[in-house]
Amino acid sequence: MARTKALFHPSASEDYDAAYAWYFTHGIGIANDFEREIERCLRLIEEAPLRWPRYDAQRRRMIARKFPYPIIYEIINEQITVLAVAHARRRPYYWRERIGET
Repeated sequence: MARTKALFHPSASEDYDAAYAWYFTHGIGIANDFEREIERCLRLIEEAPLRWPRYDAQRRRMIARKFPYPIIYEIINEQITVLAVAHARRRPYYWRERIGET
């Protein structure tokens, strides 16, 4: 699979923005660390999207280091779509309503 840029579902962008804002209230340093880690994850996903384990039959996930945020994504017609930047300890599977909305 050729490298492709990951696109964010609009609600996944909201997930990321809310998490970044929360970390920002706890310090710019931790917010910047969170941003760099998510960027690192996205870069690795874009380089080898099939490398990360299946989450269910059609989606995969990569878990961020140091932060409780897995990135849930799917690959359809070689397009990577990030469905969620989901807090690992809150509302499991809330992002499933986003399936098919891309």
